[in-house]
Amino acid sequence: MKKIFIFLTVAFALQSCKNEKQKSTENKNTENQKTQPSKTSVNQSSQSIEGKKNPNDFIPEGYVINKYEGGISEEGWDEIKGDLNKDGLGDVVLIIKGTDKSKIIQDEDRGALDRNRRGIIVLLNKGNYYELASKNYNCFSSENEDGGAYFAPELNVSIEKGNLHINYGHGRYGNWGYTFRYQNGDMELIGYDSYSSNGPVPQYEVSINFLTKKKLTKDNLNKNDDGDNYEVMYKDTWETIKLNKLMKLSEIKDFDELELN
Repeated sequence: MKKIFIFLTVAFALQSCKNEKQKSTENKNTENQKTQPSKTSVNQSSQSIEGKKNPNDFIPEGYVINKYEGGISEEGWDEIKGDLNKDGLGDVVLIIKGTDKSKIIQDEDRGALDRNRRGIIVLLNKGNYYELASKNYNCFSSENEDGGAYFAPELNVSIEKGNLHINYGHGRYGNWGYTFRYQNGDMELIGYDSYSSNGPVPQYEVSINFLTKKKLTKDNLNKNDDGDNYEVMYKDTWETIKLNKLMKLSEIKDFDELELN
């Protein structure tokens, strides 16, 4: 009986040592996994940094380049170029348009009208590849909208002095535009300007600086004059606007419903 007891005691001790050794090995493996990133995570990070070599590689499925008056590049896409992050390289803005055939309608007077919405892709030039700065696939209405008694406003996009300008022209009735700057990982709205007229007679102008939170309204006191020798006389009114944070281009659902006046 005594021999059996001694045998069990020795066996138990040996098993305990084996378990402790196994736990130690498992703990070391766990620490190695924490300190050494997996091949998958390294590859994903590398792909994120590399970006894409061609601007048209960013165009999502179901969209095409919306023909724009900026001209077609040798690679075959329409593009708007300018330096948005002040690094001396030509960044690219693409205006895209959906291709859903169900959005093509038949108008009694105008024939087939493509009512697919348009969007925008902003790309930063990194030398040998492009990196996405901002995207919004459906923020613009189509160029074939019904303006009722008037024609629909005409969209114009440009890059000037490092800022992205999205402007709408409404002929003799005026124009309005939005100014975006690349900062905080997106294109942020920093300015808004509008001009309203009745034919050749100015009505009022509005200018908002979202960085200084100041709004200037210029009201033409003689806006109701009909004569050929009318005199423009503006009354300036300054206001301080309430603003918690700057609006991002990627977050705007529809420019047609964006009211800033």
